[in-house]
Amino acid sequence: MKIERLRWWHIDELLPIEADLFGEERWTAAMFWNELAAGHHYLVATSDDTVVGYAGLAVNPPDEGWVQNIAVRRDAQRHGLGRALLEALLAEAKTRGVRRTLLEVAVDNAPAQKLYAGYGFEPVGLRRGYYQPSNTDALVMLREESQ
Repeated sequence: MKIERLRWWHIDELLPIEADLFGEERWTAAMFWNELAAGHHYLVATSDDTVVGYAGLAVNPPDEGWVQNIAVRRDAQRHGLGRALLEALLAEAKTRGVRRTLLEVAVDNAPAQKLYAGYGFEPVGLRRGYYQPSNTDALVMLREESQ
């Protein structure tokens, strides 16, 4: 398994993963292009030169970061790849001086919530009907770095 910066040529390969995991709420190619154009930090995980996962971090100066997404292809889940991607994002956040890292996760995604809680993320809010068109609520979670 190799984790590296996501490049434009990876986008077409990650779109089927996005569609499978998120259905009608999936991101489009244009959305990923916009994230890269905005200079956000995106990673891709590959196995035998095939994309099996990806993750993104947006940093809002001076010290706030948002985990944009973490996704792992179904047949590659439960092998620590989501954890590795999250750790890589958190390491980048630390390098950039991020003191508050936030994320949104579907209220019905208990495995992801458990993963995030294991890294010190705590629930701080709820966004009702955040995910569309399913109208699923999003739990906002926060991780603060100690002084």
